[in-house]
Amino acid sequence: MRQPLPADMFDEVCPSTLNPIRFGDKWAALVVRCLEQGPRRFSELRVPLRRVTPKVLTQSLRSLERDGLLTRTVIGPHVEYELTAVGRSMLEPLTAACAWTERHFDEMLDSREAYDGRTGNSGWDAATG
Repeated sequence: MRQPLPADMFDEVCPSTLNPIRFGDKWAALVVRCLEQGPRRFSELRVPLRRVTPKVLTQSLRSLERDGLLTRTVIGPHVEYELTAVGRSMLEPLTAACAWTERHFDEMLDSREAYDGRTGNSGWDAATG
């Protein structure tokens, strides 16, 4: 039996949520990470992706399915999502992007704070990156 996804898999200030390298929509990379260990139900995905509304998560899943990165399988009253071979091939570039973000995390935060200070932004919002 697979382990449940931890609620703190993507901490609000985790480098993975600050990654400036976008793949798909805003949440696609995190969805792919959630599916790395095998198929998951929608409710399982909601645990670490609790900041994502159900509507937006559904849109992200549909987009990934449309692009051929995951499959959606109806099993009785439940639906499971699973990475395809193409989706799995995204794991290596995602790992590289995450490693880059971790190496440059402090620099990115400093740059964002400086930018916000110059432009009068109220500051960084974890929900919007």
